[in-house]
Amino acid sequence: MTPDRAAIDELRAAYAHCFGCGLGNPAGLQLDGFEIENSGVTAPFHPTSTFAGFEGVLHGGIVATALDEISAWSAMLTEGVLVFTAKLDIRYRKQAGADTAFVLSGSVRERRGKRLTIDARMTDEGVTVAESQGLFVAARNIDDLA
Repeated sequence: MTPDRAAIDELRAAYAHCFGCGLGNPAGLQLDGFEIENSGVTAPFHPTSTFAGFEGVLHGGIVATALDEISAWSAMLTEGVLVFTAKLDIRYRKQAGADTAFVLSGSVRERRGKRLTIDARMTDEGVTVAESQGLFVAARNIDDLA
């Protein structure tokens, strides 16, 4: 079940402060541009040097946050549920530049009741920079927000 656009807009407004996707949070990642592609979700990610750990290198915690966020949006847009993270395993494959344009992608691999296993990836020109596998728990349906 994919939620309707009005439900997504309401969700965005309710969580405008979110560090990952809140458009009203000037200190956050402000992820946007989520698109459903095939059975998953993609979004561009354009971090800035303010998210660096070492000079010019994106902090690993920011990478983790971006993977967590695309995972959550994958559940929201393809399963119609709000989720919280129970476990997130990350594999960092290569150094991520702090001023690099990335593509995030995520997809629900399996759903058993309220438990969802979600795979996510962050790529730089098609090369995997980091990937995650997470266990998420459905909190409620998006359509129940109204």
